[in-house]
Amino acid sequence: MNEIKERADKLLEKFNIFQKKSDIKVLEQESLGPSFWKDHKSAASKMKNLANLQKEVGDAEKLKELVAAGNYKDAEILLNRLEVLLYLSNAYDEANAILSIHAGQGGVEAMDFVQMLYRMYTRYLERKDWKYELIEETQGEEAGIKSLTISIDGKYSYGYLKRESGVHRLVRLSPFNADNLRHTSFALVEVMPEIGEDSKIIIKEDDLEWDFYRSSSKGGQNVQKVSTAVRLKHKPTGIIITAQAQRYQGQNREYALKMLRAKLWILREEERKKEEQRLKGGYKTPGWGNQIRSYVLHPYHMVKDLRTGYETTNTEAVFDGDLDSFIDEELRKL
Repeated sequence: MNEIKERADKLLEKFNIFQKKSDIKVLEQESLGPSFWKDHKSAASKMKNLANLQKEVGDAEKLKELVAAGNYKDAEILLNRLEVLLYLSNAYDEANAILSIHAGQGGVEAMDFVQMLYRMYTRYLERKDWKYELIEETQGEEAGIKSLTISIDGKYSYGYLKRESGVHRLVRLSPFNADNLRHTSFALVEVMPEIGEDSKIIIKEDDLEWDFYRSSSKGGQNVQKVSTAVRLKHKPTGIIITAQAQRYQGQNREYALKMLRAKLWILREEERKKEEQRLKGGYKTPGWGNQIRSYVLHPYHMVKDLRTGYETTNTEAVFDGDLDSFIDEELRKL
């Protein structure tokens, strides 16, 4: 009991309820202004921020009430969730996220694994009540998905998901093999923050090379007759981005630029971390060399995070989006 009370006191001190209440008053007053809704995009963003602040203050007030009433069981549950928010204080942790999944070694198995991960993450997003939109998808020739990218709309979605970046490994009996042999396949997950146009990431129009083409389609009545898909190349870095999921070229252009800003920020962050770790030793590029999680479905069932050591035998729940324990363990390690 004393431990929970001490943790709650420390959290409430750091949470700065007074400042959050002050921010709420400012936003509420601003929302009453006659010109508030003239800029719908800005107004919607501010109202969303207001709702998030109100929820955070409400949770903090509830925690105080639970501790005061001696309801330490419920207080600990709420405390665990609020403590996670305190770990999300780095640049862009509050931002929306862009998540990509790419098939690696394993052929059609790896493409099927991408589809499994896509379902897993979208179920997780639904649990969080975050909205998502498909930006780009390349279907596999036989089955599954070669690669895909989604845009996620949810406060702290980048902070929660950023440590999902890395190589994921699946071991199972192959459903695509007549002999039903054990098979290992890999997929790469990338998570980037949505970077606003007013950030320090500057993109020069002269550095961009655009190509437009028809979106891929499964045929029938929906075959694209106009070039709505876009391919964007950033000449200084060689980064290439495609966006084709939207019906209109302008929307795909917007998504491509959004992804480019995010990739450039990630590139800059990697260089910064590389320089920091070069002095300490042990820098690892977040790519194919770094496996972060294994999903084993044969000869036993287990999902294990190789960084924290956290594991579970309930593989069905994990693939159904139950990722909170894995993500919380990672956040507490930061």
